[in-house]
Amino acid sequence: MRTQIDANQLDLEERVVTINRVAKVVKGGRSFRFAALVVVGDKNGHVGFGTGKAQEVPEAIKKAIDDAKKNLIEVPMVGTTVPHEVIGRFGAGNILIKPAVEGTGVIAGGPVRAVLELAGIGDINSKSLGSNTPINMVRATINGLSELKTAEQIAKLRGKSVEELLG
Repeated sequence: MRTQIDANQLDLEERVVTINRVAKVVKGGRSFRFAALVVVGDKNGHVGFGTGKAQEVPEAIKKAIDDAKKNLIEVPMVGTTVPHEVIGRFGAGNILIKPAVEGTGVIAGGPVRAVLELAGIGDINSKSLGSNTPINMVRATINGLSELKTAEQIAKLRGKSVEELLG
């Protein structure tokens, strides 16, 4: 069970990933709405995403930001990269996330880059495997980041010290 992260205590930055115009066909013609996908993060190990839908773009973005603040996760980091390689999965979207040496930078495409940068990760390699739908890519990335564990967490689970583990 993950603990709830209080968004009010963090200095969050938001980034709009995509805005989509959706139409509903009604008797009088088409009614248009806007769906927004937003990623928020403090560039210090906390990141979340949210979606919002409204008749106006700014309203949809505001709803998405509020939703994103409710869905924050904590990302374990080793220096400026991630502790180990992981594949995040959601629907048909799979994202391979690999640690990289310092100075590499964020090698990631579109929606994945937004999530990784706002999480505060500076050096990382990533590859999209499968679907390139922005929302599925963001969900897969968040899924991958939430599965990351540090050496200390693994050692604690196994009841060993970090030195024994790395041996």
